[in-house]
Amino acid sequence: MLLMLAAKFAGLLFLFFLTGVPVGFSLGLASLVLFLMESGVNANPAILAQRFFGGVNSFPLLAVPLFMFAGNLMNTGGITRRLFRFASALVGHFTAGLAQVNVLASMIFAGMTGAAVADAAGLGPIELQAMREAGYDPGYSAAITAASSTIGPIIPPSIPLVIYGIIAEASIGRLLLGGVLPGVLIGLFLMGMNYYYGYKRGYKAGKFAGLRELGASFKGAFFPLLVPVIIVGGMLGGIFTPTEAAAVAVVYTVILSCFIYREVKPGDLLRIARASMRSTAEVLFIVASASAFAYLVISAQLPGKVLAVMAPLVHRPALILFLINIMLLILGCFVETVAGITIAVPVLMPLVRSAGIDPVHFGIVVVFNLVIGLLTPPVGLVLFVTAKVAGMQVNELLKDLLPFFIPLVAALLVITYCPWLVTWLPNLLMGRPGV
Repeated sequence: MLLMLAAKFAGLLFLFFLTGVPVGFSLGLASLVLFLMESGVNANPAILAQRFFGGVNSFPLLAVPLFMFAGNLMNTGGITRRLFRFASALVGHFTAGLAQVNVLASMIFAGMTGAAVADAAGLGPIELQAMREAGYDPGYSAAITAASSTIGPIIPPSIPLVIYGIIAEASIGRLLLGGVLPGVLIGLFLMGMNYYYGYKRGYKAGKFAGLRELGASFKGAFFPLLVPVIIVGGMLGGIFTPTEAAAVAVVYTVILSCFIYREVKPGDLLRIARASMRSTAEVLFIVASASAFAYLVISAQLPGKVLAVMAPLVHRPALILFLINIMLLILGCFVETVAGITIAVPVLMPLVRSAGIDPVHFGIVVVFNLVIGLLTPPVGLVLFVTAKVAGMQVNELLKDLLPFFIPLVAALLVITYCPWLVTWLPNLLMGRPGV
C-alpha cells in the first residue's frame, strides 16, 4: 500500500512536471487525482479543499511573507552592496579571495533573509561582476555563487525551518538557533574547496585592504549587521516570537532603506511589496497543496505503516538517518524545499521520535538535504536563478557545480552524525528541553 501510493503520486507528479505545470499546481492536481482514485464514488472534494486552506491557516506562517519582504528590501536598498564590501575587506586577501568573499557574504546575508533564492538573486549579480572583473573563470564564479546560497535557509532566520517547526510541532526558536553552527560549518567547507581551487588554478591572494578600509566597510555595514542580532536577541530575551521577529525585521529594514541610506523611495515600497506578495503566494500555494497530500498520507495511516516496517531499525538511529538522507536527497531533486518538508515530515516524524532522534537536529538535517536539491535539475530553483544571473546555460553551470557537491555532502554527513552541532547553542541559550 505504501509503495503503491508513493508510486502513483510520483507518477502523477512527474507527468505534470513534464507538461510544464508549475510545482504548486502539480502537487495540488496530483493530490486531487490521487484522492479521487483512492476514494472512488464516495469522494468528497470538499474535504481536500478544507485541508488545502487549513495548511496555510497558521499564525507562524506570517513570518514567511515578512522575511521575504525584508529580503527584497535589502536587495533593493543598497544593503547587499555594503555587506559585500565588508566581507571583501575581511577575507578578500585570502587565497581565491573573491570566492571566499562570496561565501562569507552569503553567510552574513543568510542572517537577514532566510532564503537561498534571495541570496542568489540579490548578492549573485554583485559577486559575479566582481569575480568576472578580477579574471575568475565564469563557470567557477557561478558555481560558488550557487553553492554558497545553500547557507541561506540554515542560518537564522530561515523560512524552511519555520515551516518545518510548524509541521513537526518543534520549537521554532530552538530550530533557528540550531542552524547557526551548521551554517558556519557549511561555509567553512566551501571555503576549503575555494582554497583548493585557488591553489590549483592560480587564483592568488589579494592584498589586505587595510585597517582604514576595514573600519569604513564595517561602519557602512554596521546597521545591516544588527538585523540577526535583533532577531535572535529579541527571541532569546522573550521580547517577541519568531513571527513578531519577522515584523520587526521588516520595520527595521524599511527604516534603513528609506530613511538612513535613502536608496528606496516611498513609491518603491509598493513595487517591492508586490514582488514579495507574488513570492509569498508561490510558497504558500506549495504549502497548501502539499498539505492536501499530507492529509492523504495520514488518512492512509502511512506514518504508522512506515514505523511498523522500520521497527527493527529504531535502535539504530545512525542507519535510519543514513537512509533518510538518501531519500531526501532524491526527493529534493524533484520538489521544492517547502513542498519536500510538507510531504516528508508527517511521514517520517513518528519514526524519528521512536528512534530517539532530536526533532530540532532532524529539522536541520531535513532542510539541508532539501536545500542541496535546489542545485539539481529538474526543479533546482537556485540552479536556474544563478544560470540566468550569470548568463549561462543550465547544463554548463551544472558541470562546474558538480565538484561543490563534495563539500556540501561532507558537511551534511558531519551535521547528521554530530547532533551536538545543532543542539549545543539552543541548549546553552534556552536550556535543555524539559529541564
